[in-house]
Amino acid sequence: MSLKNALKWVVFWFSIAMAFNTGVYFFKGTEKALEFFGGYIIELSLSMDNLFVFLLVFSCYGIPAAYQRRVLTYGIAGAVILRLIFIVLGVAVVDMFHWVLYIFGLILIFSGIKMFGKNDECQDFSESRVLRLLGRVLPNTNELHGERFFVREKGILYATPLFAILVLIEASDIMFAIDSIPAIFSLTTDPFIVYSSNIFAILGLRNLYFVLERMHSAFCYVKYGVGLILVFTGIKLSVLFFHIEISLVTSIIVIVSTLALSIIISILYPDKRGLDCKIN
Repeated sequence: MSLKNALKWVVFWFSIAMAFNTGVYFFKGTEKALEFFGGYIIELSLSMDNLFVFLLVFSCYGIPAAYQRRVLTYGIAGAVILRLIFIVLGVAVVDMFHWVLYIFGLILIFSGIKMFGKNDECQDFSESRVLRLLGRVLPNTNELHGERFFVREKGILYATPLFAILVLIEASDIMFAIDSIPAIFSLTTDPFIVYSSNIFAILGLRNLYFVLERMHSAFCYVKYGVGLILVFTGIKLSVLFFHIEISLVTSIIVIVSTLALSIIISILYPDKRGLDCKIN
């Protein structure tokens, strides 16, 4: 997908999300519309860091661009289902045990601080626990077989490296959901708002990936903005213990401003190194 075409689709999905938010405003009121917008921006900003992980995995494994789209399509479809499960369980837990929000807050603060220590150097994903577990369950091949996830040889079903990449991406999405969903809980615990804002952000991820693939050096400081957003949402949840509540409008202003500032700084001071990955 060309950069121009990918940008068009990113704008398209953003427009659809804002049109939906307009409907939320008319049918559910201003507060719910602000909750949706805030949740959408949080999920979109955290998803950008998730996409950097996808880019790193594809680059380090040397997955051709022609095969990346299929992995992303299945990965996003899986993310939609996983988020529904996480959100339903998360809302149920929060309704039963409100103090869990304080724990979520501490987790978000810790995750945000960890963002500042991350690097974009190629990692040895072959040592991943997820892939080791997959190797015990399914025999696998060392070579790609086009876009196929499985191949049968001599009557035995083998998983291809492309399927291993899909499993690794789904596993990483689960880890990111642990951050993104509690972050949205800092704005609202309404299941409809949480899930719809998540889904609309996820729907445009494939196209956003192709934008980041070609312009990742121009967004090198976004991860620090994401880290600050996680810390802020964590603080917002944690201070509820002291009966201190940060307003919804203030939260949205801080989140949008932080994301926008990180993008502006990235554009003004781009990283010329790019991803330090060896293509196998």
